[in-house]
Amino acid sequence: MFRNCFNKLTKLRNLNYNQYNRLLSVDAIEGKETNNVGGYAESFKKFETINETPKEAPQTFASLLKNSKFIDLGDPEGKVVLGKIFHIVEDDLYIDFGWKFHCVCPRPEKNASNYKRGAKVRLRIKQLELSSKFLGYEKDLTLLEADCALLGLVHD
Repeated sequence: MFRNCFNKLTKLRNLNYNQYNRLLSVDAIEGKETNNVGGYAESFKKFETINETPKEAPQTFASLLKNSKFIDLGDPEGKVVLGKIFHIVEDDLYIDFGWKFHCVCPRPEKNASNYKRGAKVRLRIKQLELSSKFLGYEKDLTLLEADCALLGLVHD
């Protein structure tokens, strides 16, 4: 008897998915052939690839550069930008405005107490990198700062 049950289970294991569904479906007993997939199977097919990321065509450096926000800005010199004071040394304000280097501006005498760490200010960019030739050097030396003019506080 055990061998008989074991043989039946082995035959069922060798059936493919469609044959197994036909054996268990009510329509197959009545003699109707259906290809309808149940609700769980539909959901499984729908969400089977949910974690896969869509494959995008690789972009070239030229296309990435063309579509970057830095290229859209054009020449930054002379533009007015917003910055945030991140450090103060005596009357020097160190201001980050989102570019490669920060700028250092003197604290204005008018409303000097309002220029605190974390305050937002407006700046006009003169030069993005202060560099020049010092004492007969052939190469430019950089000061790791930008040259900007402080225009005033931003009032929210």
